[in-house]
Amino acid sequence: MLSDFDLDFLDGGQRRRTALGAGWNVRFEAVLPVRGFRWNKGNRGFPGWYYAVTTGDHVGYESWLERDRLILLDFDPDVVGIASQPFWLHWRDGGAKRRHAPDYFVRLAGGRTQLVDVRAEGQVDERTAEAFAATERACSAVGWWMADPQAGTYFRATVSEDG
Repeated sequence: MLSDFDLDFLDGGQRRRTALGAGWNVRFEAVLPVRGFRWNKGNRGFPGWYYAVTTGDHVGYESWLERDRLILLDFDPDVVGIASQPFWLHWRDGGAKRRHAPDYFVRLAGGRTQLVDVRAEGQVDERTAEAFAATERACSAVGWWMADPQAGTYFRATVSEDG
C-alpha cells in the first residue's frame, strides 16, 4: 500500500518527490502550497488568505467553504498546525496517472495528523470521489486521519421574529 503512492511537495523552496512510506513524517504543516491561489474576475471560486492564530501566518483557501473550515480549524484547541495544499498525492488508477492536492494538512496535539478536503454537498463527482478514496487509502497506510469532506462546513442561523 505505501508503495502505491508518492508525495510531491515544496521543502525549503525546493520541489521534492518521495514515496509515501518515506515521507509520511515530513512536517507538512510548515510547507508552502504546491499550487498557487488565483484571483480572476468571474472566477467560480472565492480564493483568499486567512490569518490563522494557530500558525501565526496566512493560510490559503479557494472557496467560502474552505475558508469556513479553516476558521473552525483555527479555533480548535487540538489543532497546532495547518497548511493549505501541502502536497500532491500521486498514484495510478489502472494505467492512468492521477494526482490530488488535499485542501489542508492539519497537525493535531500529540503529533496526530489529519487531512482535510472540503466540498459542498452534491459537488463530488465520480473523479473527485475516486481521488478522496485514494487519499483515504493513503491516510490509512500511514496512520493519518481523513476528515469527512462535507463535515463542519455548513452553518445555519435561526432567527425568531421576536428578535
